[in-house]
Amino acid sequence: MIPVQGYEGHKVAVLGLGRSGLATAAALQAGGATPLLWDDSPESRARAEAAGWTCHDLNRADAWEGVSALIVSPGIPHLYPAPNKLIARAMAEGIPVDNDIGLFFRSWSTRDWDNFDTAPRTVCVTGSNGKSTTTALIHHILDHAGRPTQMAGNIGRGVLDIDPAEDGEVVVLELSSYQTDLARALTPDIAVFTNLSPDHLDRHGGMGGYFAAKRRLFAEGGPDRAIIGVDEPEGVYLANQIAVAREDDRVIRISAARKLGDLGWSVFARKGFLSEWRKGRQVASIDLREVRGLPGAHNHQNACAAYAACRALGLAPRQIEEAFHSFGGLPHRSQTIAEKAGVRFVNDSKATNVDSAAKALQAFRNIRWIAGGLGKEGGVASLRPYLGAVKKAYFIGHSGRDFALELGEIPHEICETMERAIARAAEEAEGGDTVLLAPAAASFDQYPNFEKRGEHFTQLVQALPG
Repeated sequence: MIPVQGYEGHKVAVLGLGRSGLATAAALQAGGATPLLWDDSPESRARAEAAGWTCHDLNRADAWEGVSALIVSPGIPHLYPAPNKLIARAMAEGIPVDNDIGLFFRSWSTRDWDNFDTAPRTVCVTGSNGKSTTTALIHHILDHAGRPTQMAGNIGRGVLDIDPAEDGEVVVLELSSYQTDLARALTPDIAVFTNLSPDHLDRHGGMGGYFAAKRRLFAEGGPDRAIIGVDEPEGVYLANQIAVAREDDRVIRISAARKLGDLGWSVFARKGFLSEWRKGRQVASIDLREVRGLPGAHNHQNACAAYAACRALGLAPRQIEEAFHSFGGLPHRSQTIAEKAGVRFVNDSKATNVDSAAKALQAFRNIRWIAGGLGKEGGVASLRPYLGAVKKAYFIGHSGRDFALELGEIPHEICETMERAIARAAEEAEGGDTVLLAPAAASFDQYPNFEKRGEHFTQLVQALPG
């Protein structure tokens, strides 16, 4: 646990009692503050009380007397589409509003660091897609190289729930736009921006607000190194805003679409090969084609981002390449589950929208595609350009028939259930085929979340003969 600094002897309200909220309360208490816990959900309050906490109704007229700050869980809106009424009240009364990320950055460094040979460092990863894989890959590479490291944030543990720093440790944090938008302190040593595509637009008041939330990671404290994906205009803009000259190597530009060799420091992937260039010369190259945990161009972009971060931390290309080959990938993200009779089974249940499904469909050949679920606004017609490798589709769930109507030009079968889809795909698959779960839809028609959907796919595949 990271005891929160700066609130000793103060009352601090905590709104939202999920994983991060309870960890925040414990960290505040460890730092000498008095946390006042509240959640609008009776079930969440009951869980907190069962864990030994006392709830403090922030709706009462006298609830805010003497409160020094309000700490908010990331899922609670503070501005768009409308601020939570308790957050609005705190702001109207001049009470500072923050989140656990802001508390982490004000509390991570301690006087113990004076005795370290090497100061601990933080690497923060944000972006629309790939940030979980990139975060986990950086952590894996550091661990493989024998560097002390922890991973937290939007993946794994809450940021205040990690252990105090060791000498030379690197903490790798995945940060969503919800987390970067509100944090009052953002001072990473290395900041990574993977890419940008429309998401959470209601929460941020549009695309501009969404990008602004991501950009805060680079603007508030100014990282020592900025690693920026430049395959979208926003990334090009962000890199240009930070770099003071063409050769400024504080910015490492990355791409999975084009060569970047004429810039100060760049890492890019083309035709399955990762290349690092500095000052107009190639200094390293890695063949990514046989790295099974990172299939497809989207994962090659993740590899470029992780490679750049680890190079900025002083690791050698050979160390990074070795770690690539032992990376198993994250569950439910282009995760190879099994190979049976020459047929590969891949779980990409996290592909809940057309953008992520398109990336998965471009990563494999000879695809038997399992798709469907609770379809999202806009449908799936935009996937048509990415269906060239699909031999047959097996549609499931609430929107399965709608998908079939929109994509009727490809061979398909309405299977309705995961059991039927896997049975039919396995029955018809030939050696060299890939049975790919990339639903392009939410899971809530048949499963509580995409994780449960992926777990069901995995169980059914593992039960197949062979």
